[in-house]
Amino acid sequence: MQFSEYKYERPNFNETKIEFEKLLNKITTSNYKEQLNIIKEINTIRNKIDTMSNLAHIRHTIDTNDDFYDKEKNHWDEISPLYQELDTLFYKELLKSKFLDQLKIELGIQFFSLIEYSLKAFSPEIIENLQEENKEISKYVKLLASAKISFQGEERNLSGMTPFLESSDRRVRKSAYEAKSNFFTTYEKDFDEIYDNLVKIRTKIANKLGYDNYVELGYIRMNRVDYNDKMVDNFRKQVVKEIVPIASSLYVRQKERLNLTTLNYYDERFEFESGNPTPKGTPQWIIDQGKKMYHEMSQETAEFIDYMINNDLMDLTTKKGKAGGGYCTFIPDYKSPFIFSNFNGTSGDVDVLTHEAGHAFQVFRSKHIEIPELLWATYESSEIHSMSMEFFAWDWMENFFKEDKDKYFYSHLGGAIKFIPYGVLVDHFQHEVYKNPNLTPNERKTIWRELEKQYKPHTIYDENEFLENGGWWFQQSHIFEVPFYYIDYTLAQICALQFWKKMIHNREGAWKDYLHLCSLGGTKSFLGLLEEANLISPFKDNCIKNITEDVKNFLSSIDDKKL
Repeated sequence: MQFSEYKYERPNFNETKIEFEKLLNKITTSNYKEQLNIIKEINTIRNKIDTMSNLAHIRHTIDTNDDFYDKEKNHWDEISPLYQELDTLFYKELLKSKFLDQLKIELGIQFFSLIEYSLKAFSPEIIENLQEENKEISKYVKLLASAKISFQGEERNLSGMTPFLESSDRRVRKSAYEAKSNFFTTYEKDFDEIYDNLVKIRTKIANKLGYDNYVELGYIRMNRVDYNDKMVDNFRKQVVKEIVPIASSLYVRQKERLNLTTLNYYDERFEFESGNPTPKGTPQWIIDQGKKMYHEMSQETAEFIDYMINNDLMDLTTKKGKAGGGYCTFIPDYKSPFIFSNFNGTSGDVDVLTHEAGHAFQVFRSKHIEIPELLWATYESSEIHSMSMEFFAWDWMENFFKEDKDKYFYSHLGGAIKFIPYGVLVDHFQHEVYKNPNLTPNERKTIWRELEKQYKPHTIYDENEFLENGGWWFQQSHIFEVPFYYIDYTLAQICALQFWKKMIHNREGAWKDYLHLCSLGGTKSFLGLLEEANLISPFKDNCIKNITEDVKNFLSSIDDKKL
């Protein structure tokens, strides 16, 4: 069945609630076997709700100007906290069950850890605040999607500007960044107001639930059941010590091979004088190469990519009215992943077919899991699947990049190292913001700029007042939409680099561990999944140090000045 044939129908909340509560009432009087059947029936209802919510979300992001799905998105912003309340009732009944010990064995400890965290993060008295939060997030998404930037004789959205940010012409790069910054400057007060509202709403929610500030609640909402902010703080310090110096040295090498006296902010994404590595074909050609790659990679990936293509479960090209960015989601009733992106002619187009496809492959491998909470791993674990798939795909990059293959390897691995300090910066910034919720917009920007100097000491914002004053983070959607969702990428990157290292020495063993990790979905916690996949926790001392030597050796083996 094609994605266009997937039927959307807005669920009737009142009818759903009545049916839900009838099932809940049966739990207390039922025996163990009956309870398991009731749980299955409830999960069937919950999966249907998730299916419809996801279809509305996907179709809204494909065309934010579609009136029908715009209204449906607004409806889900309003109604989703009420469905969350039903989940809460379900969780409470499970925890009261006289068969709780047996249920924990049958359904898994991780499920009950997530339940407990969900109950800590919800109360009926915050429903109105959650609705307000959803509305502010939707305002942000629409504001980004509304961008109409006149550049080189055409009107472009933010995604459409990307090729110019990586242009081989330095003047074009600079003017493209300035045009992009002008959009954010024009709407600076709007972005500030939306974020200020979100910080205050989230702080209010935290206070109502009994927390001093949003930080602790943020970790609970992110389901970080086996690590805390102190462990993350220690990880950030390791990054400053072990990764920042390597990243800084890569920027020095970049400046030298570009023959620049100063590497400015608009030069950072431009790696080589001869141009960044780009895929050597049309969007359809890239998809065809992706199909060939996954057919050759393994039987499991061949089955996966055929399913995605045959059912039209990828919307990859940029167009007017389409929301920015990229994501992977899952439509439970159809057992179907869906990949959304905005191709723009850069190497990022190939990354979609590795990174987002890594997410999709994981959920395709674990679609047998019926409990919604366990289908996906928690955020940081899920990013291991996507980032590791990027490295497993290395053997096929010559198909996409031809003569630019070595360029791709250098910029991909070097980019992973450069990214980690930025990812840690995004996380550190949010800790400061939510520990100090009454900061003014200008004070927040000052903090951002100061942290940039710590984690990205090389960055120079020549003649760009908006960025010099600390405005870069406006474009980082996670900060607005999913607070504290960013350290996850850096933790996962360290794990993916471990897979990269294992691949060099034993690809077959690395792939076996990866397949096993994907099939587990979210049935275990972050540290539990690492143990299953034979990976070392990034929180352990020397974990980062054990990877960096191999990374430095590989990057040194490539004569980047000849690329």
